[in-house]
Amino acid sequence: MRRNPKSLLLALGALSVAALVLTACSSNGGAGSTNGAGDSESATIQIGSLYEPVNLSNTAGGGQGVTEALTGNVYEGLFRLDDDGKTSPLLATEIKASDDGLTYTAKLREGVKFHSGKTLTSADVKASLEAVTAADSQSARKKNFEVIDKIDTPDDQTVVFTLKQRSISFPYLLSYVWIINADATDIEKTADGTGPYQLGEWKRGSTLTLNRSDDYWGEKAKNAKVVFNYFTDATAEDSALQSGRIDLITSVQNPDSLPQFEQGGKFTISEGQSTTKELLAFNDRVAPFNDTKVRQAVYSAVDRKKLLNAIWGDYGTLIGSMVPPSDPWYEDLNDLNPYDPERSKKLLKEAGLEQGFEFTLDTPSYDPHPAVAEFLQSELKKVGITVKINTITADEWYTKVFKEHDFEATLQEHVNDRDVVWYGNPDFYWGYNNAEVTKWIADAEQATSETEQTDLLKKANRQIAGDAASAWLYLYPQIVVASNDVSGYPVNGLNSQFFAYNIVKK
Repeated sequence: MRRNPKSLLLALGALSVAALVLTACSSNGGAGSTNGAGDSESATIQIGSLYEPVNLSNTAGGGQGVTEALTGNVYEGLFRLDDDGKTSPLLATEIKASDDGLTYTAKLREGVKFHSGKTLTSADVKASLEAVTAADSQSARKKNFEVIDKIDTPDDQTVVFTLKQRSISFPYLLSYVWIINADATDIEKTADGTGPYQLGEWKRGSTLTLNRSDDYWGEKAKNAKVVFNYFTDATAEDSALQSGRIDLITSVQNPDSLPQFEQGGKFTISEGQSTTKELLAFNDRVAPFNDTKVRQAVYSAVDRKKLLNAIWGDYGTLIGSMVPPSDPWYEDLNDLNPYDPERSKKLLKEAGLEQGFEFTLDTPSYDPHPAVAEFLQSELKKVGITVKINTITADEWYTKVFKEHDFEATLQEHVNDRDVVWYGNPDFYWGYNNAEVTKWIADAEQATSETEQTDLLKKANRQIAGDAASAWLYLYPQIVVASNDVSGYPVNGLNSQFFAYNIVKK
């Protein structure tokens, strides 16, 4: 199954974490690709992916592929988001908040240079933040950074952020921003970062190469080169791994392909932690989905356990809200809208729709959405709801649904962690508008402690889930399949990062 790089997951998720470092927790051994074998430090790691970048910018809709290949590998942030969801210094050595929480002062690491040779300064940090907040920016975090009143650079190693109001998440949010050379041009086709790899050749439709930077300020990559091999078909990608043309697959999209890798002892299958949610997103602005009871009725008509098994077999997780288990404010809310067709019929009757209704489901054309749409169509028919499936391309989805809000309901996957806060924005594409929730989410961001923030976001999440603002169908699994010749690769799927610098080959 393939997630097209122009989906919202890609348009949003790919504009996310700039320095997430994942723990390399696989231990492998055996046979596999021989390309670059021998001395690990001189090895070339061949990576298989379905997510080729649209362009190389994180503020111009580069997609999931640009996040996967460049984040943490070519570009870095002031802070990194560790696997436990906490931030730690990266290009900044520290950040200090004023007593009123309105001023953050960051000190930059000395001796850091861009791949072009230019020394990193506070001016580059300021320019990178301004690119995220620019009028034409497509960054998913653009709205978060509207809290910035001004950015001062009193010297080359100091950046002072003055905020309009408190923002307890500000250091966390800074980990989502790539620090880019302020003088760089044509950043959609070229890259000038500070990371352990330099961008090599990008053969569109084929491969993207990263070469180890021997002048890197930190610990150098454990391999000489990584090549992302792009496939438009998961079967072809599987065949490439079987034949030894690639060393690993970053994220398996078809569990039916796994048995071939379970035989012979040549491959390791790892299931990590994912933050990607499959959503049936309603347009809460339009009838009948402006009625909470109708949304609840639709949710309870769907056997999500059966759906997850049909799509992913024994993999994946059921969720009852937008909050995955890795978020600090997670609670299991599956019981708020349980699978119960009789409850669904009762709610429809209370909403004045005892005879059911019809709606159009705008469905992205790439997997797994068409199969999910057909499953929903069958399930909802049982309670008298007729679903007309309108299959659209990812580009059409972005324009029709995300930008113009011209839809009744849609399917989409959302990759980010901590993204329940988007339900506090009535202007977001799904149009959920609950004044209490908006206030709780705003108050959580201005909280004076993490405990206060967590309590408020739990309260907001319970309300959002109870209102069935959307129908959260399941949490994707994160499955990495690799030759036993390689180790040190990340297996978690937090925000679709894939850090290559610890991968070694026998």
